[in-house]
Amino acid sequence: MRPMASLPSSKTVTYEEWLQMPEVDDGIEEVVNGEIQLMPPAKMKHAWIVKRLEKALERQLDDTLVAVFAAQIGLVIRKKPLTSRVPDIGVFVLASMVEKDGYIHSAPQLAVEVPSPANTRRRMEQKLGDYGSIGVPEVWIVSPNDRTVEVWLLEDGYLRRSQILAEGLLQPKLFPHVKVEIAQIWPD
Repeated sequence: MRPMASLPSSKTVTYEEWLQMPEVDDGIEEVVNGEIQLMPPAKMKHAWIVKRLEKALERQLDDTLVAVFAAQIGLVIRKKPLTSRVPDIGVFVLASMVEKDGYIHSAPQLAVEVPSPANTRRRMEQKLGDYGSIGVPEVWIVSPNDRTVEVWLLEDGYLRRSQILAEGLLQPKLFPHVKVEIAQIWPD
């Protein structure tokens, strides 16, 4: 966890201040409108789902062309006010990925979120709004409790729910050859 001495004196942090801060050791950090939001590490069910999805995607994608990151990267949405998200999984085409200052400043072609019980609907709507604002074409919201996957697609600059699936195959719009069996992502 960041030492408190490294935090700026105001409630919000600028992009420049954020770049000078040490990385978080435990948990995940997002910044929303300049406010740092620390989240605890994932619980087992969450971690298993992310791992299974990550492996299923990586097996079917060429890693010389596409990168699959699982909760490891900061995705800068905007610098003012600073907003940076950490998708549970981000799938990026390397040729269009923009890295600056050690963070990604371009939209993934697919973002996956596995909400924890603490994630409110409002928080997910804010995150979807942020993803839509940078042009993320597709987001999957994977609900461990309901055992469903909501597929959100970008239309006219906004992410809109396209479908809710409880079974069958997930096929990312921009990677139609990729097929993920929904039944295989749930921990036993």
